[in-house]
Amino acid sequence: MSTPDYEQILRRRQRELYSRLHRIEEDFETPRNPDDDDRALERSNDEVLEELGQAGQTELRAIDAALTRISEGRFGTCTRCGQPISPARLAAVPYTPFCEACSREI
Repeated sequence: MSTPDYEQILRRRQRELYSRLHRIEEDFETPRNPDDDDRALERSNDEVLEELGQAGQTELRAIDAALTRISEGRFGTCTRCGQPISPARLAAVPYTPFCEACSREI
């Protein structure tokens, strides 16, 4: 797969994450139910949404860093050791900054 293909995959995932985060934000802004039982359930759901939001933000930062590496011509090279990242690893985690060996060490 070529770098433009990875860029397309990363940008598509970036759009998906922004959309998801926007929906999570909207849910937090929705007025809460006055019923105590329903409010307790909503609080539980809020905790799950908060975790999803944090995971999404972490992934977005990694995607942004990968897109920066693409624009700088450094995509596909391990930021730790400088060795190429295997195509299989990039296919699994296209925003990874590390080769498999460095990832295991970290």
